[in-house]
Amino acid sequence: MHPTLSRLERLAFPALKRAELTTLQVNLGYKCNQSCLHCHVNAGPTRTEMMDEVTLALIPRVLVARGITTLDLTGGAPELHPGFRDLVRAARALGVRVIDRCNLTILSEPGQEGLAEFLADHEVEIVASMPCYSLENVDAQRGQGVFDRSIAVLQQLNALGYGRETGGLTLDLVYNPQGPVLPPAQGGLEADYKRELASHFGITFNRLLALTNMPIKRFGSVLISRGQFDDYMTLLQDNHADANLDNVMCRNLISVDWQGWLFDCDFNQQLELAVTWAKDDRRPHLSDLIETAPEEASIRVSGHCFGCTAGSGSSCGGALA
Repeated sequence: MHPTLSRLERLAFPALKRAELTTLQVNLGYKCNQSCLHCHVNAGPTRTEMMDEVTLALIPRVLVARGITTLDLTGGAPELHPGFRDLVRAARALGVRVIDRCNLTILSEPGQEGLAEFLADHEVEIVASMPCYSLENVDAQRGQGVFDRSIAVLQQLNALGYGRETGGLTLDLVYNPQGPVLPPAQGGLEADYKRELASHFGITFNRLLALTNMPIKRFGSVLISRGQFDDYMTLLQDNHADANLDNVMCRNLISVDWQGWLFDCDFNQQLELAVTWAKDDRRPHLSDLIETAPEEASIRVSGHCFGCTAGSGSSCGGALA
């Protein structure tokens, strides 16, 4: 039992149904070169879970079968999977938009030489974690030296054509609060990021995505250890907005774990809350998507879902309102 799941299950969240499936979000494995405090996956250098070749080979077939337009690759550090580049090539050859959820420092790791150039050559969109524009805050959340390495990588990406206002390659940054609070308004924070990164480091980027920290896995455990879990859940519930329900990511996305099992979102994946739209007792797998469309199916919800609807809302694409 996950330490926060029993508490989350006691919180009622509005019922949701799926709309058109447009995005396949695939977790290629939990291995990462960092161990961030806010990580809802518990990823890190010692994790060994990685998607096998048989499951990986299903992904292009599903993209074609379901007419999916976006492949969203995550982890861990998805780039550490040995099949990462071949998967990107296959998806781009199909005309599918590819998003790489990148921690930035992976691009400067030994053995990853040429990775930034590869992403640029294949026009992969980069969504990069950058929880602040100050050294102290970034290193406190992500580890000593991460800020300086991230800045160097962002400058490298800019030189390759990423982050330009028009006509360039897409580079979005991700902000997470330092603790159990809601993120500030995305627009104002984006302006602060652009001003500070440009003036101090000459860095440009496209958008800032402000994400609410989810009360699960590593962050959930920290909340419990500090006696802050119940207060944080109350904060999320008190700031729930029904207007955000139409735009939550789970309505148009399927999440796939490293074994190929299907979930309504990445957060449900980490809580092992599998999708419930199968017509028999089998646990739905990536292979099932070749023949089955999940539209109009019920979405499995629980208390953590308030993290997506609180305040301005939060999704893998940033604020909803």
